[in-house]
Amino acid sequence: MDTHTEPAPAPIRFDTKIAVLLRADLEPWQRLNVTSFLVSGLGTQLPEVIGEPYEDADGVPYLPMFRQPVMVFEATKETLTTAHTRALSRALPRAVFTSDLFSTGNDRDNRAAVRAVPTAALDLVGLAVHGPKNAVDKVVKGARMHP
Repeated sequence: MDTHTEPAPAPIRFDTKIAVLLRADLEPWQRLNVTSFLVSGLGTQLPEVIGEPYEDADGVPYLPMFRQPVMVFEATKETLTTAHTRALSRALPRAVFTSDLFSTGNDRDNRAAVRAVPTAALDLVGLAVHGPKNAVDKVVKGARMHP
């Protein structure tokens, strides 16, 4: 009997973080919808956050997903606004979702709704950011992990 075993590979640690910050007063369906939209933006502009494609034991292929966890937080409207300001000041890649987007029905109207409002007046309900762990932690400071 061979008693020699290979050591287990070291766990993968990331020096970056993906965070989604949601306004605490959203309905459950809105939280899911906003999170889905926000993270889709990160994957399109930051190819390094996407892992390799998946495949099951029968060889059926599946799309690649993020290579690291997505941390989801909730906060008040004021904390979300502060987080947005912090993300901008740190020039972190970000995606926003405003309350106006709940009343639009397509991508063109979504972009027009955001474009129509000055930065400081955006009625944010969600924000996604990616960057170095310490920078993202500073952006979401004051928020709590989503229950």
